[in-house]
Amino acid sequence: MNSTVRLVVAAAGATAVLFAAVPAVPAGAAAPAPVAVPAAGTGVEVEIPGPQEGRIAGSGHVRVPVAGRAKAAPRLSAAEREADGEVTALVDNGPTADRLDVVVVGDGYTTAELDRFHEDAGRKWEEIAAVEPYTTYRGLFNVWTVDAVSRQSGVSGDPDPATVRDTALGSYFWCEDIERLLCVDQPKVDAYVAKAPAADLVLVLANSSKYGGAGYNEPSATLGYEGISTASAGNAKSGQVAIHETGHSLGKLADEYFYPGSPDYEKYTGPEPSDPNSSTLSADRMARTRAKWHRWLGEESPDGGRVGAYEGGGYYVTGLNRPTDNSLMRVLDKPFNLPGVESMIAGFHRHANTVTPLTPTDRTLRSRDTAKAAVPRLAAPDGRQLVVRWYLDGRELRRFAGRTEVRVSDLFLFGPRTRTLSVTVEDRTPSVRDPKIARTLRTTVDWHVRR
Repeated sequence: MNSTVRLVVAAAGATAVLFAAVPAVPAGAAAPAPVAVPAAGTGVEVEIPGPQEGRIAGSGHVRVPVAGRAKAAPRLSAAEREADGEVTALVDNGPTADRLDVVVVGDGYTTAELDRFHEDAGRKWEEIAAVEPYTTYRGLFNVWTVDAVSRQSGVSGDPDPATVRDTALGSYFWCEDIERLLCVDQPKVDAYVAKAPAADLVLVLANSSKYGGAGYNEPSATLGYEGISTASAGNAKSGQVAIHETGHSLGKLADEYFYPGSPDYEKYTGPEPSDPNSSTLSADRMARTRAKWHRWLGEESPDGGRVGAYEGGGYYVTGLNRPTDNSLMRVLDKPFNLPGVESMIAGFHRHANTVTPLTPTDRTLRSRDTAKAAVPRLAAPDGRQLVVRWYLDGRELRRFAGRTEVRVSDLFLFGPRTRTLSVTVEDRTPSVRDPKIARTLRTTVDWHVRR
């Protein structure tokens, strides 16, 4: 039996409320209880995770108050204030300007529990980094923890709606009366995120083992991060929800699940979506017009089966197609499909550079100097690494290929004029086939050199 939820979608510049059905759960699993979501109002749109007893990744979207339940920040003691806001580098792979910076903030951790928060943050990052393409590209990431001291341990709504706790970020289950929806006070989250050196992606860990989470996938206009994922630190399945949410924020991927049984979502009749993993086109038409994921058609995908055009996606039963039957953008505990991996890699490179100059670029290097660069290591299963090439005035110096430093005295410079020495580092991954994306997977650094 399907139960209904309200989905909030943008329509003609306004906010519209539509009904959709919660996806069917696997045979033998209990059907989720009905969910009643209030009509849209002011606030921020978040994605609702799918029911714990099912496998479907999400249950649509709803608008929630930006400030959550709008309680005053906890009044901390002197000792608590001293510990509050401390920033730690959990993973440091280089300068923030050249890395994708993930900021992890905990909620519901008292001063005495901050060590456990750091352990929880480390475990959750390892869970994320175990999923491709995070595994291969983990060297492109920095991970920062920010200590948010709460007066009370745990978060509101755990174990029941009557439970209220005084916490730093105001996290609470039963957001909009949906038990598994874990909302936060976003201004309070932002106040802690701002303490980190940089933020491209934010993860809020609730001190709870209760299943739940939320995806705040609207980019921050002030801090620049792509989105906030909330998750329970002590619940393994909540980590999968967080990874799914990064598919939206970093990969700009659409949801691939759909709602059978709802008249509003039986058939999509709109224009071709901009999402890279959603299309009105059949596989044959996609191949003929060389559109969307046509380069991957027929290939075996890591989530099982072959890439094609599978009916259903973007919440609609018909009218929209997805690349594979069951990727992480549809069900939990599955990998990203091939088009999804490509989009995630594009998202990683949108924030991270593949080369960092260790020798300053703001002065002219002379014969006694050496141009040095740092190149991140990949953890690709096939051992593939980034390709490093050197150029002098645009002409490749093949003898220096693969090196991360070049002495100016080795360049055979003639005459007094200033020349340009460049190093280009390129990611030639077979997981990217779109030439437009491939062109974004290289970084170049220039130095001026002369005798």
